[in-house]
Amino acid sequence: MDDKKLVYMANQIGKAFAYQDEAASVASIAGHIRSFWEPRMKKAILAYEQAGGTGLDSRVLAAVRSLRPAQ
Repeated sequence: MDDKKLVYMANQIGKAFAYQDEAASVASIAGHIRSFWEPRMKKAILAYEQAGGTGLDSRVLAAVRSLRPAQ
């Protein structure tokens, strides 16, 4: 899956949770990605975020960062 499509999909999820306050929205976005995205998609969005995450909404970016394993 190409990066443009991943960014689009992630930002669409972000829009679905935009009615929530920031903390709840970030948690909901992360939960959705964790629960419904297949492992290859999760790996790809994490790699995209690591490379800068250009184009990701700020809440989506925070949600993706929260999915990163503790180091």
